[in-house]
Amino acid sequence: MADAIVIREMTADDADEVAAVEKECFTVPWSRESFWSEVQNENTLYLVATAGGKIVGYMGAWLLQGEAQITNVAVHPAYRRQGVGETILREFTAAVKERGVTAMTLEVRPSNEAALALYAKFGFKDYGRRKGYYLDNGEDAIIMWNTKI
Repeated sequence: MADAIVIREMTADDADEVAAVEKECFTVPWSRESFWSEVQNENTLYLVATAGGKIVGYMGAWLLQGEAQITNVAVHPAYRRQGVGETILREFTAAVKERGVTAMTLEVRPSNEAALALYAKFGFKDYGRRKGYYLDNGEDAIIMWNTKI
Protein backbone atom coordinates (compact mmCIF):
# COMPACT_ATOMS: atom_id res chain seq x y z
CA MET A 1 0.00 0.00 0.00
CA ALA A 2 1.45 3.36 -1.04
CA ASP A 3 0.00 5.36 1.87
CA ALA A 4 0.44 4.27 5.47
CA ILE A 5 -2.78 3.46 7.30
CA VAL A 6 -3.49 5.72 10.26
CA ILE A 7 -6.16 4.78 12.81
CA ARG A 8 -7.85 7.45 14.89
CA GLU A 9 -11.13 8.10 16.66
CA MET A 10 -13.98 9.20 14.44
CA THR A 11 -15.31 12.72 14.95
CA ALA A 12 -18.62 14.27 13.95
CA ASP A 13 -16.75 16.02 11.13
CA ASP A 14 -16.01 12.59 9.60
CA ALA A 15 -19.69 11.71 9.13
CA ASP A 16 -19.86 12.68 5.43
CA GLU A 17 -16.78 10.68 4.46
CA VAL A 18 -17.77 7.69 6.56
CA ALA A 19 -21.27 7.69 5.06
CA ALA A 20 -19.71 7.73 1.58
CA VAL A 21 -17.64 4.63 2.41
CA GLU A 22 -20.72 3.01 3.95
CA LYS A 23 -22.65 3.60 0.72
CA GLU A 24 -19.87 1.90 -1.29
CA CYS A 25 -19.93 -1.15 0.99
CA PHE A 26 -23.56 -1.89 1.85
CA THR A 27 -26.86 -2.26 0.03
CA VAL A 28 -28.73 -0.80 3.03
CA PRO A 29 -26.30 1.86 4.28
CA TRP A 30 -26.52 3.89 7.45
CA SER A 31 -27.06 7.60 6.89
CA ARG A 32 -24.62 10.41 7.54
CA GLU A 33 -26.89 11.49 10.40
CA SER A 34 -26.64 8.05 11.99
CA PHE A 35 -22.84 8.26 12.12
CA TRP A 36 -22.94 11.85 13.32
CA SER A 37 -25.29 10.82 16.13
CA GLU A 38 -23.24 7.74 17.06
CA VAL A 39 -20.04 9.70 17.74
CA GLN A 40 -21.98 12.03 20.05
CA ASN A 41 -22.90 9.07 22.29
CA GLU A 42 -20.58 8.50 25.26
CA ASN A 43 -21.28 4.75 25.12
CA THR A 44 -19.84 4.26 21.66
CA LEU A 45 -16.42 4.00 20.13
CA TYR A 46 -15.84 4.54 16.42
CA LEU A 47 -12.44 4.46 14.75
CA VAL A 48 -11.54 5.43 11.20
CA ALA A 49 -8.72 4.17 9.03
CA THR A 50 -7.16 6.81 6.81
CA ALA A 51 -4.72 6.60 3.91
CA GLY A 52 -3.28 9.82 2.56
CA GLY A 53 -5.71 11.75 4.76
CA LYS A 54 -8.74 10.03 3.19
CA ILE A 55 -11.07 7.78 5.20
CA VAL A 56 -10.85 4.27 3.74
CA GLY A 57 -12.47 2.25 6.53
CA TYR A 58 -14.11 2.43 9.92
CA MET A 59 -15.34 0.34 12.81
CA GLY A 60 -17.74 1.13 15.61
CA ALA A 61 -19.46 -0.38 18.61
CA TRP A 62 -21.75 0.28 21.51
CA LEU A 63 -19.91 -0.24 24.79
CA LEU A 64 -22.06 -1.47 27.65
CA GLN A 65 -21.18 -3.30 30.87
CA GLY A 66 -17.86 -4.67 29.68
CA GLU A 67 -19.08 -5.72 26.24
CA ALA A 68 -18.66 -4.20 22.80
CA GLN A 69 -21.57 -4.75 20.40
CA ILE A 70 -19.88 -4.09 17.07
CA THR A 71 -22.29 -2.22 14.82
CA ASN A 72 -20.19 -1.39 11.77
CA VAL A 73 -17.04 -2.59 10.07
CA ALA A 74 -16.26 -1.46 6.55
CA VAL A 75 -13.32 -1.03 4.22
CA HIS A 76 -13.70 0.83 0.93
CA PRO A 77 -13.61 -1.71 -1.94
CA ALA A 78 -10.49 -0.09 -3.42
CA TYR A 79 -8.58 -0.74 -0.16
CA ARG A 80 -9.64 -4.31 0.60
CA ARG A 81 -7.09 -7.11 0.99
CA GLN A 82 -4.41 -4.59 1.93
CA GLY A 83 -4.47 -5.04 5.71
CA VAL A 84 -6.85 -2.18 6.51
CA GLY A 85 -9.46 -4.40 8.18
CA GLU A 86 -6.86 -6.21 10.24
CA THR A 87 -5.21 -2.96 11.31
CA ILE A 88 -8.44 -1.31 12.40
CA LEU A 89 -9.65 -4.45 14.22
CA ARG A 90 -6.33 -4.75 16.09
CA GLU A 91 -6.42 -1.08 17.14
CA PHE A 92 -10.10 -1.29 18.01
CA THR A 93 -9.54 -4.33 20.23
CA ALA A 94 -6.76 -2.53 22.11
CA ALA A 95 -8.91 0.60 22.52
CA VAL A 96 -11.94 -1.20 23.93
CA LYS A 97 -9.76 -3.31 26.20
CA GLU A 98 -8.42 -0.06 27.71
CA ARG A 99 -12.04 0.89 28.39
CA GLY A 100 -12.68 -2.30 30.36
CA VAL A 101 -14.29 -4.37 27.63
CA THR A 102 -13.75 -8.11 28.06
CA ALA A 103 -15.99 -9.47 25.27
CA MET A 104 -17.04 -8.38 21.79
CA THR A 105 -19.92 -9.53 19.61
CA LEU A 106 -21.09 -8.89 16.06
CA GLU A 107 -23.30 -10.23 13.31
CA VAL A 108 -21.91 -11.16 9.89
CA ARG A 109 -23.31 -12.62 6.69
CA PRO A 110 -22.41 -16.28 6.07
CA SER A 111 -21.56 -15.24 2.50
CA ASN A 112 -18.92 -12.73 3.69
CA GLU A 113 -16.02 -15.16 3.72
CA ALA A 114 -13.33 -12.48 4.01
CA ALA A 115 -14.94 -11.02 7.14
CA LEU A 116 -15.47 -14.47 8.65
CA ALA A 117 -11.79 -15.29 8.17
CA LEU A 118 -10.70 -11.96 9.68
CA TYR A 119 -12.94 -12.36 12.72
CA ALA A 120 -11.78 -15.95 13.28
CA LYS A 121 -8.17 -14.72 13.17
CA PHE A 122 -9.04 -12.37 16.04
CA GLY A 123 -10.64 -15.09 18.15
CA PHE A 124 -14.31 -14.63 17.27
CA LYS A 125 -16.35 -17.83 17.32
CA ASP A 126 -19.75 -18.75 15.86
CA TYR A 127 -22.41 -18.73 18.61
CA GLY A 128 -25.59 -19.01 16.55
CA ARG A 129 -27.74 -17.51 13.84
CA ARG A 130 -30.29 -14.80 13.40
CA LYS A 131 -32.65 -16.11 10.74
CA GLY A 132 -33.48 -13.68 7.92
CA TYR A 133 -31.54 -10.88 9.63
CA TYR A 134 -30.49 -8.94 6.53
CA LEU A 135 -33.38 -7.00 5.03
CA ASP A 136 -31.96 -6.66 1.52
CA ASN A 137 -32.00 -10.40 0.75
CA GLY A 138 -33.22 -12.23 3.86
CA GLU A 139 -29.80 -13.78 4.50
CA ASP A 140 -29.17 -15.09 8.01
CA ALA A 141 -26.57 -13.51 10.27
CA ILE A 142 -23.94 -15.49 12.09
CA ILE A 143 -23.63 -14.25 15.68
CA MET A 144 -19.97 -14.22 16.68
CA TRP A 145 -18.35 -13.58 20.05
CA ASN A 146 -14.82 -13.05 21.25
CA THR A 147 -14.82 -13.56 25.02
CA LYS A 148 -11.04 -13.56 25.45
CA ILE A 149 -9.86 -10.08 24.56
